[in-house]
Amino acid sequence: MKKPVLVASALLFAYTSWSQEEKVDLPLYRPDPKVIRETLLPPSRFGMLLFDLFEYHVTSDEKEAVYDVEFWYGGDFNRLWVETEGEHSFENGNGDLERLDLYYARLITPFWDFRIGAGLQSVYGDVSENRTYGVVGFQGLAPYWFEVDANLRIDTDGKVTADLEVEYDLLFTQRLILQPRFETLVAFSDIPEVGIWSGVNNVELGARLRYEIRREFAPYVGVSWTTYLGEAKDAREAAGEDTSVVNLLLGVRMWF
Repeated sequence: MKKPVLVASALLFAYTSWSQEEKVDLPLYRPDPKVIRETLLPPSRFGMLLFDLFEYHVTSDEKEAVYDVEFWYGGDFNRLWVETEGEHSFENGNGDLERLDLYYARLITPFWDFRIGAGLQSVYGDVSENRTYGVVGFQGLAPYWFEVDANLRIDTDGKVTADLEVEYDLLFTQRLILQPRFETLVAFSDIPEVGIWSGVNNVELGARLRYEIRREFAPYVGVSWTTYLGEAKDAREAAGEDTSVVNLLLGVRMWF
């Protein structure tokens, strides 16, 4: 009985000695986070052109076209944005380019972009004036799915304005959607050449009911109400213009 035990012990000792001699210390492998990110989330570039508002307004004494168009291109974290918004009167050919902005946008949280850029505001027709500015702001999705766009603009004369736009999509069905909309403009100085006055200039409330024939194409009908406040109201009264306007509207929302 002792002989098999001795043979087994000898074999075990020989294997242990060989294993220790052959042991090789390998360096600890630490994967590069950049490699992991690019492997699991390969960089991609894509874009979209959105006609958020493209509509025809009818009031008691004026007919006009109103537009709010944006284009962006980039990845999940960095994007280039171009946005424009304005109105054009069919009665007298006058118009207001409220903004033409070029932004660089950086995703700072899962639902919010920080944006910085430059832009142009212009009025044209009987009188033509321009305002150029730098702009910083935030654009994203607030709690309860409110879409928010807030910006601060500083022009070449050092005059500052701030604007806020809030939208919300209320789904009656997967295709029938009501969109309430709120907009306001606040100025810290008078900029009479483009019709901006110190203080809260206006408040606009609207509601648009759209039907998505396709996700990319949705005609809508709606109504909007704009009231002017403070010095802006006084300036419009002095010029013989309305200080409160209700518009019936017909338009289409589409994206590519």
